[in-house]
Amino acid sequence: MAIELRHLRYFVVVAQEGHITRAAERLGMQQPPLSQQIKALEHQLDVQLFRRKARGVELTEAGRTFLADALSVLACVDEAVEAARRTASGKQGRLGIGLPPSGPFHPFVPRMIRRFRETYPLVSVSMEECLRAELVDGLRAGTLDVAFIRASIAPPEGLDVHLLMDEPMVAALPAAHALARPGPRAGALPLERLAAETFIVYARLQGPALYEATLAACSKAGFSPRLGQEAPRIISALSLVASGIGVTLVPASMQRMTMDGVVFRPLRGPSQPKAFLSIAARRDGYSAAVRHFVAMVRRAAQDEVRSY
Repeated sequence: MAIELRHLRYFVVVAQEGHITRAAERLGMQQPPLSQQIKALEHQLDVQLFRRKARGVELTEAGRTFLADALSVLACVDEAVEAARRTASGKQGRLGIGLPPSGPFHPFVPRMIRRFRETYPLVSVSMEECLRAELVDGLRAGTLDVAFIRASIAPPEGLDVHLLMDEPMVAALPAAHALARPGPRAGALPLERLAAETFIVYARLQGPALYEATLAACSKAGFSPRLGQEAPRIISALSLVASGIGVTLVPASMQRMTMDGVVFRPLRGPSQPKAFLSIAARRDGYSAAVRHFVAMVRRAAQDEVRSY
């Protein structure tokens, strides 16, 4: 049995008004067609919903039961319509954000996620930490909607990539190293001073941007770095530094993470390497929530760069 929503709405208005003519005026229609629609609904249900009186109508017991359920159905339909509209406008939905291992340590990244959640509280936000290759694969597969990428790269096929900002990289040294001089008076370190050191590299294949920045900077400083153990993540590379196995270069924002046994030294000179932060999303199939997030992030990045 298929009952049209308009029949439910007609029935509810007649029940609320208790009068066919007044209900017709409220619905913007003539009284005879409304009476016919109510009779057709009763015939379809094989139930008398109203008792006709001299000055109007009143609900039968079956009508009162049907009214409660009709109101519930219409409320669900109205909520579904509003939810669809909120989703279409980006005010509701879901947003899967991919983060590189160093991303959460850059203050811009958690600040943007927090601002988006405050602005769009009905959008469910999830986060997943991946290396660059996994982030790109996740975007293409649709398991991620948007991703921060620690690189300035040409857009991979099917994706849009927007460069947001850059930051200097710093040297991470074992605390016992002769060049580790923590404190506000410690000066910047020329990169060539590390020419004799063993460099710990990380994510060389899956997220090569910082590895490539290290090699390029060392080459510009006049030496080819001696590569030691390779770590899968930047955190594990710092753990190896803390163990005294070697040194590494990391984005300056990683200094926000304190680790026993590691000292960070700023670098100076023309060979100073840079770490980049970009945002990527699928070129086709943007949801409104993704568009809002990307636009918010890009505007904030432009404001931040201009403020320097």
